[in-house]
Amino acid sequence: MALPSKIIVTRFSAMGDVAMVASVLKEFVKQFPSVSIIMVSRPLFKAFFENIPNVQFHAFYPKDKHKGLKGILALKKELALEGADALADLHFNLRSRILAFLLKRSGLQVKQLDKGRAEKKMLTRLKNKVLTPLKPTVERYADVFRQLGFQFVLQHQLEPKKLPLPNLAHALFSDDGSKKIGIAPFAQHPYKVFPLAKMQEVIANLSQKNVDIFIFGGGKTEQDQAQKWQALYPNVHNTIGRFTLKEELALIANLDLMISMDSSGMHMASLMGVRCISIWGATHPFAGFLGHGQSLDDCIQVAHPNRPNSIYGNKACNCDGIEAIDLVTPEMIINKIKQII
Repeated sequence: MALPSKIIVTRFSAMGDVAMVASVLKEFVKQFPSVSIIMVSRPLFKAFFENIPNVQFHAFYPKDKHKGLKGILALKKELALEGADALADLHFNLRSRILAFLLKRSGLQVKQLDKGRAEKKMLTRLKNKVLTPLKPTVERYADVFRQLGFQFVLQHQLEPKKLPLPNLAHALFSDDGSKKIGIAPFAQHPYKVFPLAKMQEVIANLSQKNVDIFIFGGGKTEQDQAQKWQALYPNVHNTIGRFTLKEELALIANLDLMISMDSSGMHMASLMGVRCISIWGATHPFAGFLGHGQSLDDCIQVAHPNRPNSIYGNKACNCDGIEAIDLVTPEMIINKIKQII
């Protein structure tokens, strides 16, 4: 059977997962430049794919025209006009599975993600925990393309690519002699967030050095916190609410180092080819969500029999009366930074 020449790829959420898909597609189009990709995801995430050749973005509006079964039928009709011959379902949720069923009935070759739920359950259970590295999520995504017949090999290497800075950022990057460090201190779930008082110690330490610090991510509450740090310490810059996602990616591309939770900040750094120190609590890099091209040596975590207790960090992880993320100290992070810059 001939290899597909035009592939619909679906991954609707979350931000970090979609950024990982972008990292995979960057490598895929290099190895298979004759293949066209139609990437279906939420409009916010279009920025992840704008610098990837042969990738056309198709926006998915789950609360508007693509809401419910009627909306999925409308999306199917839209995609049927693209002339694709295959679908790579990299989400495998209810919506993507219904869409896959409809497109398969229209004659498309369909392959879908294996999330590895059984082994993830063994990794996160309290009793008889099996603490072993699982297949990286990016490899699970790549497997779907392999099922379509492609001999696709991920390199697992960071590929730095400087992007032009947005106009508002030129002054922030004007000191050519300083190191540029990004910090993404927030996450969707509180059990993945390094305590902000401890993160402030890290920021205070860095502010005494020849470093410019850029705070990324979050909404209004996080923006207010970043503004406080900007007011307290020299060379701390709040980016939240000031730049679009596309512009944030350009900022990250010009960093020397990123510091992030187990969150989208790490995956955005990977997409831009930037080394990232990541901080882990209730979750664990063994679950397969370490940033593409990032190193396990750059993961800051403290071993405990109760870790990890979840894949997504949405449950408290009690480690002898201490939340797992609290086992990490500011000194661990500061010492790791010193080794790198």
